[in-house]
Amino acid sequence: MADVTVFHNPRCSTSRAALEAADDAGVAPAVVQYLKEPLDAAALRELLDKLEDPATDLVRRDARFAKLGLSDDDVATADQVVAVLVEHPELMQRPVLVKGDRAIIGRPKSRVPEFLEG
Repeated sequence: MADVTVFHNPRCSTSRAALEAADDAGVAPAVVQYLKEPLDAAALRELLDKLEDPATDLVRRDARFAKLGLSDDDVATADQVVAVLVEHPELMQRPVLVKGDRAIIGRPKSRVPEFLEG
């Protein structure tokens, strides 16, 4: 089993950069394409428990977010984040890297090598 898991979207250049950084560090991560394998509520809660970033940061504020009529008030708590991401997994920020009991959002890209080494 890999020591690192990357929640990955192959269409995202930052997500692809995280995999390149892992390769450069000699790390062979488990790769989860979260759009093909969406996380359920329990998995999202587990991820949020490990996340070093604020829970609300796990939700992308992009055109889709706006089109759905969502606002920051809709993702202010961990429970709200879980509810939104269960219904709209495409709004999950990427990449997300998990190592043991720690997880980070791999933005900016410069966070990834330090996390992999730590």
